[in-house]
Parts: sequence; structure tokens; C-alpha cells
Amino acid sequence: MIEEDKMIIDTHCHLDDSRYNEDIAEVISNAKMQGVERFIIPGADPLTLQRAVELSEEYDEVYFAVGVHPYDAQNYDKDFLEPFVTHPKCVAIGECGLDYYRLPESNKEIEGEKKLQKDVFIDQIVWAKELKLPLIVHIRDASADCLEILEKYAGAEGGVLHCYNADESLLKLSSQNFYYGIGGVLTFKNAKKLINVYPKIPTDRLLIETDAPYLTPHPHRGKRNEPSYCRLVAGKMVELSQTTEDIISKVTTNNSKKLFKKLI
Repeated sequence: MIEEDKMIIDTHCHLDDSRYNEDIAEVISNAKMQGVERFIIPGADPLTLQRAVELSEEYDEVYFAVGVHPYDAQNYDKDFLEPFVTHPKCVAIGECGLDYYRLPESNKEIEGEKKLQKDVFIDQIVWAKELKLPLIVHIRDASADCLEILEKYAGAEGGVLHCYNADESLLKLSSQNFYYGIGGVLTFKNAKKLINVYPKIPTDRLLIETDAPYLTPHPHRGKRNEPSYCRLVAGKMVELSQTTEDIISKVTTNNSKKLFKKLI
């Protein structure tokens, strides 16, 4: 096992995705060889939640969250999800949030979809507050509405803005115990906005994630993403922060443990 000061935690990786069914043991082993010692599977799709639980029970290093992605808001069923939140390795609620990228064409349908996403998002926020669990928040093309909702409803446990979208208005949430998930996008050649905003993120609010199997970092774009690529994200953070990899590893690991208190 790597020294704790050099350890990295992948705070967002979809290891329950079917693309890992054939080689999950190798994927986890490869990540651990790169110093990635903990993994959090976000609850995005209720259909794969049982797989996430099974992985958390098979591997000491794997944890999971319970929630519904905004794209699946119509499938939100709290009664179905409730038994999972009492599991000892459930560390958060989410990923939940707002995503307006694929809204319908008609104005009436747009407003209906937005209302549905907001209602489901708010319900999960309130639920997290009741359970005293942090949130894993997904935001795409919906910063203003997300900010308004989080400022109004979020609890003291805060959460993480997964795949932080570089909207500076969201940095004010750092005062409400929100963290900022940094992943492979930081290594993209067209990530100028995120690169420019990155130095403004408080160091004690930085987390590392991959969003595997999505958003594979350079130079592996086009291939399946894996938690082992956290090292590539950390390397870019080192470059932009003008610090050392040991410091980035230590800071982000400490931040992860502060937010996700069940991590050991």
C-alpha cells in the first residue's frame, strides 16, 4: 500500500458501468499501482446501484453514493433507493443536479423538464440534509438555477460539484462546505476556461476525480477512462498550482476524507 501522504482518492468513477464487467479486478489493481487507493461510485443509474453495492462489499477500497442523475429524473423512486442509504459504505447522496444540455424543443416541454429536474434535485438535497450526508452534484448548462437551489436548501454537510464547470459564480459555494471535483477535462487542450479559473479555487476545496469511463484525460482521449488516470489529472494540477505531486495528493486526500466522512 502506498504511503497515505501520496495516496489519491478517485471521488467519482462509474465502476458499476458494464464496460468494466470483464476486467474490474485489473482496473482496480492498475489504479492501486498508481497510488489510487479509494474509489467512490456515484449513484447515477438506479439499474446499476446493486452492482455498486456488490463492488463495495467485494473491495474494501470501493464506496458508493445513492442518487439519480438529472437525465433519469423521471425514474426517481425514493422508496426504491431508501434501503441502500443505510449501507455502511454509502458515503453521499448523488449524483443529482440539473442538466439543461438536452432540453426538448418546445417551450412547454422545456419548462416541464426543468421543473421535474428541480423537484427531484431539491428532494435529494433535503434527503441528504436529513441523513447528514454530503451531496454529489451534477451541473451542466444550469449554473444559475443550481446555485439558487443549493444556497436555499443545502445543509451543513455540503458536497462536491462534480466535474466543476469553471463557472466562477459557483465558487461562492465554497463557504457552504462545497468542494470542486477536478478531472480529465483539466488536461484537454480546449479547457482554457477551467485552466483560468483553477487558481481561484481554494486549495482546501480541491478534489480529484475521473468520471470513468467518461472524459478520459490527455493523452488517452478516445479510450475508456480508468481511475489509474487520476495521476494524469494530479500532474496537471501540480503544473498549474506550481507545487509538488506529494502536496496535491495529500491535500486532495485530506479534503476527500473531510467531505466523505465514512472513508477510511
